[in-house]
Amino acid sequence: MNTYEKSKTKYRIKYAAAFILLVLAEVFIALYVHDNFIRPYVGDILVVVVIYCAVRTLFPNKITLLPLWIFLFAVFVEFLQYVGIVSILGLNENEFFRVLMGSVFDWKDIICYGIGFILLVVYEKRIYP
Repeated sequence: MNTYEKSKTKYRIKYAAAFILLVLAEVFIALYVHDNFIRPYVGDILVVVVIYCAVRTLFPNKITLLPLWIFLFAVFVEFLQYVGIVSILGLNENEFFRVLMGSVFDWKDIICYGIGFILLVVYEKRIYP
């Protein structure tokens, strides 16, 4: 394995570890944190970072505008909540899908995704000067 491939593998491992830790944090927040700040806001900020880590695990090279694409994806999912996609698909009884997709549109969620986006932009500017 050449130096370039070793470097890619190192980044994949780093992002995979971050992904696993953040998913565990999100699950912990969802199951055990019932407050008015961490669960509704920090969880939504972290979800953007979780998606980023998942994508970077699969594609360790720099992807132009990746934080923006992830933000737009999160906003799209929020729009699907607005139109009631869970009901449209007849998955109201499926708790896993309901929790995964969410079922309530909220502008504050989009603001949180925006904060996550900003954090990712700052992070990328630091690692890709």
